[in-house]
Amino acid sequence: MTFYLTDVFGNTRYSGNQLAVFFDFGRLTQKEMQQIAREINFSETTFVISREKVDGGYPVRIFTPEKEIDFAGHPTLGSAFIINKYLENGKPGKVNLNLKAGQIPVTCSKGIWWMKHNQPQFGKNHTIEQLAAVLGLQANDIDERFPIQEVTTGLPFTIVPLKTIEGLKRSRVNPDIYNLFIQQTWAKGILVFCPEAYEPLHDLSSRVFVDYLGVPEDPATGSATGCLAAYLVKQGMFGKGRLEMTIGQGYEIGRPSELKIRAGMNNNEFKIFVGGKVIEVAEGRWKIEDGRTNNEK
Repeated sequence: MTFYLTDVFGNTRYSGNQLAVFFDFGRLTQKEMQQIAREINFSETTFVISREKVDGGYPVRIFTPEKEIDFAGHPTLGSAFIINKYLENGKPGKVNLNLKAGQIPVTCSKGIWWMKHNQPQFGKNHTIEQLAAVLGLQANDIDERFPIQEVTTGLPFTIVPLKTIEGLKRSRVNPDIYNLFIQQTWAKGILVFCPEAYEPLHDLSSRVFVDYLGVPEDPATGSATGCLAAYLVKQGMFGKGRLEMTIGQGYEIGRPSELKIRAGMNNNEFKIFVGGKVIEVAEGRWKIEDGRTNNEK
């Protein structure tokens, strides 16, 4: 099988979030996809199931090292980039991906790949004391003016507002407290953010922890950033108008990333787009185990 490695949401090679995209075209079992994703051991690995469109989109499956998931951000952008280049010969226009969370449209403008998020759903709020314990922080590190809330646009995250980048840098998931916490939550991933920036052109900074999927810290998370965009719009943190901002992520783990948000409300409908660059790093061939039969598929 042919596979490609990309860096998504980075401005240079070896930054952003790593992604492996496989053109398996329906040859693999779910077990084999999971084994390959564990072997690659990136935050996510994707498998393009068909070289032809189905209902107007390309079917794609997404796997973390631990399990298959319905939706994720950087795999959506990276897969669309590879599909556009190698299956559509780079023609301009929209690439639709058929994910388990639904059909997600992706477009490219001036070198930035943009995905449209599904309508958000908002879950319950959590207390400052709960999340301070989970993240190894003091209660006064968390911005009490805004809620700690569960949000999803396809993959649920708990959004935690912090006051300073110093608090962001000190955030560390306590595994024992975290494992107890997620037993009673819908959103098991955690995004922490603050209004201070790593870079002069950034508006916010964030970190994302997804231990339950085998990803202790993710360098760039489009799905969580879409949830953050919905949260920012709902809370009116930057006024009631359209949001256009850039977020830095991944600095603490040596993968500087830049994620862009365009978000707002129109007739009570959320309009959420998350974008970033995609850089192709490598192309390779993956050997399928000798002796496999059709029955093993």
